[in-house]
Amino acid sequence: MRKGGAVLMALGGALILAALALLLYNRWDNTRAGSAAQTVLEALQEESADSDVDLPIYNQPADGEMDTVTLDGYSYIGTLTIPALELELPVMDQWSYPGLKIAPGRYAGSVWTDDLVICGHNYQRHFGTLKYLEPGDTLSFTDVNGTVFHYEVGEVVVLQPTQIEDMMESGWDLTLFTCTTDGRTRVTVRCVSTNP
Repeated sequence: MRKGGAVLMALGGALILAALALLLYNRWDNTRAGSAAQTVLEALQEESADSDVDLPIYNQPADGEMDTVTLDGYSYIGTLTIPALELELPVMDQWSYPGLKIAPGRYAGSVWTDDLVICGHNYQRHFGTLKYLEPGDTLSFTDVNGTVFHYEVGEVVVLQPTQIEDMMESGWDLTLFTCTTDGRTRVTVRCVSTNP
């Protein structure tokens, strides 16, 4: 009986160490992701400051496509600012698993066609706090040419990962989403344009 108890205690200790290691890794990864996003954000701000192009919001491109800026091999379409969460993040042109470790990415759509969908990792320094947004909160998206698009949160809902059509054809002007902590569902923020 003593031998079995020692084995169980050793196993318990190993599990506690593994849980601690996972916690420390997640905290490190969150900090690294926040730093990566900040570095890109600063580079994008420098890039847009040097830009000679400043399109008024009514001067929509005929194809609805968004201009991009390439930094370190990734293309970006602009920056997302969410004052209620004290977040300002670069947004990649296309999402990818490696890219989400740096910044949120465009899942579909465009600001010009009022159907932009942005996904982000649930890092606390990325989209991990989306669930705290409330209807009426404001946010903005600034494209790489400096054009600012203003939005207001209409609703915050939880969708299943299989509800892709609900994500893509929602009728909302801007949608942000991320995985819940357990990864089983998606926190989804629906926004309406408040541009004049």
